[in-house]
Amino acid sequence: MNNPARRDGSNFDSLVARYYPAVYSFAARLTDDPRDANDLTRAAFRTTRKQLASLRNHTAIATILISAVIRSGLMAA
Repeated sequence: MNNPARRDGSNFDSLVARYYPAVYSFAARLTDDPRDANDLTRAAFRTTRKQLASLRNHTAIATILISAVIRSGLMAA
């Protein structure tokens, strides 16, 4: 029997695996601090999880994640 919650979790895990390096790289250039970059990257994925679950367009996913990094960075400043 398929568990939708488990499938959603594995889909999200796949998105994280695919996009984490690029989002972290952007955050690292933005902050010039590995710890802050890690925090911003994790916050971006955490705050956009529900949005990302319904998207299939790679450009939209990347845009949402980068925007979330910028928002998190501005809020932390």
